[in-house]
Amino acid sequence: MTVLGVLNGGAGSWAFDPLARRLSQALHVPIVAEPVLLNYVLSWDGPPSDLDGRSFIPLVSLAIAADKRDVARAFALHAVPCPRTVLLPRSAVSPFLHAEPGTWVLKYPLGCGGIGHRLIDAASVIPAHWPEPCVVQEFIRTDPPSVERLYCVDGQCFGFNSRRFPPGTAASPWIAHARGARYHHGEAAPQLALEVALHALRACGLDGSFGCVDLLKRASGEWLALEVGSDGLHNHVDRDLGDAALELEILERTAYAFWQRAGMDPPWGSAWS
Repeated sequence: MTVLGVLNGGAGSWAFDPLARRLSQALHVPIVAEPVLLNYVLSWDGPPSDLDGRSFIPLVSLAIAADKRDVARAFALHAVPCPRTVLLPRSAVSPFLHAEPGTWVLKYPLGCGGIGHRLIDAASVIPAHWPEPCVVQEFIRTDPPSVERLYCVDGQCFGFNSRRFPPGTAASPWIAHARGARYHHGEAAPQLALEVALHALRACGLDGSFGCVDLLKRASGEWLALEVGSDGLHNHVDRDLGDAALELEILERTAYAFWQRAGMDPPWGSAWS
């Protein structure tokens, strides 16, 4: 009887197939189409109640990570240091920008890679279809443009890296891998960045399983959390990092944490592979 598995079933399973195979090998568990005792949930069309207490990553945390409005609410509730962010009805955006001069971003709340984001001012027209409330966030320029990332498995942050555009390439305000930015490794994580990252992950309930957090640093030296990410249902964390050692470390840490959550000895003996 299968009691542990990577759950990848339903209409959206095709989008997670490569990650499902990778996780199945790393966790030493099969890919399943129906829930088992403990699941690494990627895709599932059934009722969430079928997964109560059986998802390695909490479903409520996956829902938060998938919607920047919920991330903003969680950050505000737990006082996570972040760029100034307000949630507004469409009709209130222009008056707000009139009253608050500066550089602001209208962030599309769903999806990843900066898809849909746009710089706005008081004269900007917000599309009629735009999800409300609108996420309006302070835009912070860095020089050179960069965003830093940390990963977290079972309460431990690691894998500090910086995402930047290669020299000579066209830069975008949205410093995403999908837009041409590349990961740079080797720097030690500043202690303040670690503290902010863990604070953000705890606020969203991702610190005890698997998640990541994007950060940036003001010119003053203050570290801020931009958003969090995780695997399952809506999105998954990019693992094309250009650093094989870190890619394996993420998998190894996740494998140990998954089996520990199950309360079982892992099947690989003295050393994970």
